[in-house]
Amino acid sequence: MAAPAPSEVAHSFVIGERDFLLNGQPHRILSGALHYFRVHPDQWADRIRKARLMGLNTIETYVAWNAHAPRRGAFDTSGGLDLGRFLDLIAAEGMHAIVRPGPYICAEWNNGGLPAWLFGDAGVGVRSSEHRYLEAVREYLEALAPILVPRQIDRGGPIVLVQVENEYGAYGDDRAYLEHLVELNRAIGLTVPFTTVDQPTHEMLEAGSIAGVLKTASFGSRSLERLATLREHQPTGPLMCSEFWDGWFDHWGAHHHTTDAAQTAQDLDDLLSVGASVNIYMFHGGTNFGFTNGANDKGVYQPLVTSYDYDAPLDEAGNPTPKYWALRDVIARHAPVPEERPEPGNPGPRLRVELDRSAALFDVVERLGEFTAHDDPPTMDDLGAYDGFALYRAEIACSGPAPLEVDEVRDRAQVFVNGDSVGVLTRTHRTRSLTLPRDAHGTLDLLVEDQGRVNYGTRIGEQKGLIGSVRLGGEPLGRWRVAGLDVGRLEAVREALEPARAVAGPCYRAGSFDLETPVDLFLDTTGWGKGVVWINGFPLGRYWSAGPQRSLYVPAPVLRPGGNEILVLELHGAPARVANFVERLDLGHTES
Repeated sequence: MAAPAPSEVAHSFVIGERDFLLNGQPHRILSGALHYFRVHPDQWADRIRKARLMGLNTIETYVAWNAHAPRRGAFDTSGGLDLGRFLDLIAAEGMHAIVRPGPYICAEWNNGGLPAWLFGDAGVGVRSSEHRYLEAVREYLEALAPILVPRQIDRGGPIVLVQVENEYGAYGDDRAYLEHLVELNRAIGLTVPFTTVDQPTHEMLEAGSIAGVLKTASFGSRSLERLATLREHQPTGPLMCSEFWDGWFDHWGAHHHTTDAAQTAQDLDDLLSVGASVNIYMFHGGTNFGFTNGANDKGVYQPLVTSYDYDAPLDEAGNPTPKYWALRDVIARHAPVPEERPEPGNPGPRLRVELDRSAALFDVVERLGEFTAHDDPPTMDDLGAYDGFALYRAEIACSGPAPLEVDEVRDRAQVFVNGDSVGVLTRTHRTRSLTLPRDAHGTLDLLVEDQGRVNYGTRIGEQKGLIGSVRLGGEPLGRWRVAGLDVGRLEAVREALEPARAVAGPCYRAGSFDLETPVDLFLDTTGWGKGVVWINGFPLGRYWSAGPQRSLYVPAPVLRPGGNEILVLELHGAPARVANFVERLDLGHTES
């Protein structure tokens, strides 16, 4: 979609002594976070409209650099990455936009939004004023310029604010770096006001701020106290919480996080009562489709689940929740709210689909990736495989029992001898060794899964795969054949599918089902092991019996009238021979 033509009427948005000023008049930002890259593009307009109906006047989004630039020199803006179209839909709804291009975004997104290829040069100093990093950032921002610059409010577009970096005070204190980012953003033609955001502690606000750029805060409770701390560091200018946390994210193996709607509403009311602006994080969380989820590691590696529901006002399927109505009532006490109300969501249809075709993963690996020879095991990054899976293969001849040891696994390795499962090595549980069967001879396979790159802290950018050496019986094991596997190369898989039989994982299972009209579906993964699902070739994401998530969201636009295909890669025991679609999402148990 083309950028809007500049308006004949001049528009301005500036930072005043106490307020934001829209065309010279005091203006309060009532914003909601909605990440275009976590929502099917055919559903953007619906989610944006529901934000306006809750009383919001602005939509905020991060920009995921690594999604747009999976390889250096590429910049994809097609389909679900069409940021220009997303911004135009915001404008069409009569709303403003806040854009947060990072370059680091956190967002519980893979690698915090930084491209994995950026770390190929060990000397690159990310999130710093190191020149190679800044050169890559310059290329990124120049690629964004044709999208962002003509869509600023002073050109007749919706963009009123751009954020520089993201919670930098929690990471570093390189003020020169922040100054460089301001210069780079201005150099591409951005003229709207800039902001920074940090948690409202004295240390973080001091380290993450820069002269001439509006400081904002991130918090989800104790609003008056947090805003008072922000005001101590910024005597003039509008107060803004640019991440008002109304929920939280989930890790595999933990519980589903929820927050009390009444308490969240009270904290929002406190914030608005003192005249502050707000960005509700999240208004609608969406989904970590495919392999886009991030991870945290604060001593224990914890990958994020597929759902990014976030216990937000709109649930993962875009339906209003009790929190939606509670926050709408609060906003109505401080600003006009449309009379129109969004319709409640409908239950999904119950379907039972036979998974009547199958193909063993090991029968198709040669079609999913190119094997190369190595004396020592390379990382996945060495192979240019920046997400998903890699297969490490070596020939062995053991005499007696033989312990297999790996220096480090990032993040999970299933071990096979001649196709038979031997065990699993995992980063989360720090298991790096196991014993192979006595007198094991033949082919040793380690199927390694990148479960998501760390998105916060100092471990951002670390490589994936097998790290260091592999030893068998205490001796280094060499002469490897290794391939990054594109497990989503589904045409190759379809060619190998046969009538279903009892196949131990890892294996693909496929089935077909008919729909009269495409509607949102909810795939029940209860009783399945671990794996990935595609519907009509669209990657829904990962499932895992570790929980808490026990369903996968299927957006209606990926479905079609008539025949549809479901394809499952199950890494362990093959799932039941049926796939069940149920009436609603099941995101698992909570703490209560």
